[in-house]
Amino acid sequence: MATTATPEAVAHGRAGEPAIAPDAEQRTDHRDVRVVLYGRANFNDPASHQGTTLKGIAERVARLAGFQFAGSYDANTHVPSAGRFYFIPADTLVGVDTARQLGIQSLADLFGGVVPHAFIGTKAISHGLIAPDARAPEGWSEEFAAQVKPHVLPGFTAFTLDDARRAALAMLDEGAVRIKEPCGIGGLGQQVVADEAELDAALQSLDAERVADEGLVVERNLDAVTTFSVGQVEVGGLQASYCGTQDLTPNNSGQQVYGGSTLRVVRGTLENLLAHPIEAHLHEAVRAAIAYHAAAVACFPGVLVSRCNYDVAMGTAGGVQRLGVLEQSWRVGGATGAELAALAAFQADPACVRATACTREIYGANPKVPEDADVYFQGEDRNVGALTKYARLESVSDGHT
Repeated sequence: MATTATPEAVAHGRAGEPAIAPDAEQRTDHRDVRVVLYGRANFNDPASHQGTTLKGIAERVARLAGFQFAGSYDANTHVPSAGRFYFIPADTLVGVDTARQLGIQSLADLFGGVVPHAFIGTKAISHGLIAPDARAPEGWSEEFAAQVKPHVLPGFTAFTLDDARRAALAMLDEGAVRIKEPCGIGGLGQQVVADEAELDAALQSLDAERVADEGLVVERNLDAVTTFSVGQVEVGGLQASYCGTQDLTPNNSGQQVYGGSTLRVVRGTLENLLAHPIEAHLHEAVRAAIAYHAAAVACFPGVLVSRCNYDVAMGTAGGVQRLGVLEQSWRVGGATGAELAALAAFQADPACVRATACTREIYGANPKVPEDADVYFQGEDRNVGALTKYARLESVSDGHT
């Protein structure tokens, strides 16, 4: 039986373990800590907005924490015996043993998360299986699905096309269903189906082997949707939590994709965030994210998270308003630029307890960019075309205003 995580464990990502002291990182001279990028992205490719943005994130994290930026990870030279390294993974790290071999032992060693199995870092964990005989990967937890069921939208996860069809047919009588590829980002890899014919057409367009490997999410479709961002981040002894909203924007092909986030950020944990004045629906979104995070920590041993973000959707289905966590992000994400802008404001002014910051992703050439924007990418990406990405600190408060 899974245990309930303590508030400190919820904040820091380890069930049943005490929180890391704020000065844990001080035990090593910051000048000796080197920030390294880790993953398959090409961090030095000027035509890759992902690689360029990740490099920019790493450089800013290094400045914020007082570390040195040391470029991309090199297994031949960046070994634990050569000193202390702080990792910025391009994706959630898979494998507790892999993390340990890299020297990642605590939250003070990375910006992102570690999971024991790949599916745990994707949308696939958000729902249970359609039936006890449905296929599931090693490490699957129906206990997690049971714990988060009140905090997510109605739905199922499947690891075969047949199971996905069974799941969708069980839901279509009550309205449209959204079919989601668990590793899709920015709203891509999703299809909405309203009847059996549309369902079969959608499933026929998918690769069975990929579904077996990554899974497929079958979820109640919402109308009039607002997507909230709820998260917590920890860097160099600074900790902040936030809630905010996401925007959609047309990409260069006319598809509606992620266009940025506006965050209301406070010092401390998500529980601390609830003590600040926020609207009732945002309060509910934060509570849902806290419950989802606690269940993940309790049900998946080995999960370690220093940066977490939860997409929480609010909308209507069949005339009924629903709210639920869609997915988690335990890696650098679209909101990270805003997170770092707020952390920098907190670092610069000890009296500052609240900040509003945003990120924006604008497609097309020559967009208008605010003079005080921190630009992460502006140019021609070889895959998506002309794109500008920036973060901006909008306001700060000492808590009395």
